[in-house]
Amino acid sequence: MAMGKASILVVDDEPAMRLLVTSVLKDEGHDVTAAASGEEALQLAAKRHYHLIITDLKMPGISGLQVLEAVRRDDPETAVILLTAFGSVEGAVEAMRKGAAHYLLKPLANPDELRLAVRRVLEERRVADEATTLRQATEAVFPFGEIIAGDPQMQAALELARSVAPTDSTVLITGETGTGKELIARAIHHWSPRADRAFVAVNCAALAETLLESELFGHEKGAFTGAVAQRRGRFELAHGGTLFLDEVGEMSPALQAKLLRVLQERTLERVGGTKTVTVDVRVIAATNRNLQQMVATRTFREDLYYRLSVFPIVLPPLSERPSDVLPLAEHILRQASRRLAKRITGFAEEAKRLLLEYGWPGNIRELQNVVERATILCREDRIAPAHLSLASPPAASCAATPRTLKELERDAILAALAACHGNRRQAAEQLGIGLRTLYSRLKEYGISTEREEEE
Repeated sequence: MAMGKASILVVDDEPAMRLLVTSVLKDEGHDVTAAASGEEALQLAAKRHYHLIITDLKMPGISGLQVLEAVRRDDPETAVILLTAFGSVEGAVEAMRKGAAHYLLKPLANPDELRLAVRRVLEERRVADEATTLRQATEAVFPFGEIIAGDPQMQAALELARSVAPTDSTVLITGETGTGKELIARAIHHWSPRADRAFVAVNCAALAETLLESELFGHEKGAFTGAVAQRRGRFELAHGGTLFLDEVGEMSPALQAKLLRVLQERTLERVGGTKTVTVDVRVIAATNRNLQQMVATRTFREDLYYRLSVFPIVLPPLSERPSDVLPLAEHILRQASRRLAKRITGFAEEAKRLLLEYGWPGNIRELQNVVERATILCREDRIAPAHLSLASPPAASCAATPRTLKELERDAILAALAACHGNRRQAAEQLGIGLRTLYSRLKEYGISTEREEEE
């Protein structure tokens, strides 16, 4: 379920309370239906799926607890919030044991409590849905728990992933873009004791520093302009599960320091808050950059690097695992054919040859794009060479020979003179050399200019 509009059923035998809850949630943009009894609620729930049901605990006839039990049995994806009077808190606690997501005390003195509770429950539902989707995707990509990897380098990487999966050790996955780093991270989660909890992914390169900080650690109401309510960050949403930090090398130094503290202390403070929140999260990080080189140039913290790289896994590019190209292509073809409702049995021999000879600079991601496009174009039972869109390397890249330093220097001088309209003094300043040196180079390379500057 995407965040935003949700389908919500409000159940209460008190018209005033029913109207209040319904009005507040409609103002939030949700699709709200009201029921005056437990019986009516179950009739409505039998006809459609609701993301959330908010029900009074004590009602004549079918109680809120019975509504909860029926919903948990018939539509377990639906979350339930209980409304209860102060004297019935014990009943609400019992309902929590039976699967209720939250409970609120009546009367609702502050509607913001309702808004915040609904946002929290829907966010938790969204994360759970995402975890289910990722788990299904993982199982589809890894039939019978296996990943396509005949290449020895890839087999070694998978063996490392299987070895570290049962632990809580932090993993650092490195490799070129498109080599499947997130896929391996999901596999580690899938093979771990945390598999039934959330897998939460964050692309550290996709957000500005301030947004990324709030995304990771959450924020309190009023922490900054637009922070109209408290929001839990990805660390809290991944509590008990796995947090995948993709492109971690793009994180700013200030944020690196905050991440290091969370990894060391297993606690955090939301942006704008002072309350310490404890988190139980297994962290898997990935990058296509050389973090050791970044440590040497002081653009990545050395202590954070060692904290992240407790268990490093390096993924080879597809160009170094040619034995996997055809099995991967055939696997992708089967998936694409099913999705596009086509009956394509494989690749023609010439198409196989082209796939094997190509360098795959975009790695598996590029292979996926090429095969899916070919599947769309193909109207026969086999993919032919004409269906494959493989990028051709520039002709000059094959025939060009390395240029000498003198040639490069001569071109630089010519470019500077052109930019300075032939003024040698300005050209020398632009090149960062003395005027005499420039004269010497001009004579050596036989370069003359029409304009002579005054001495």
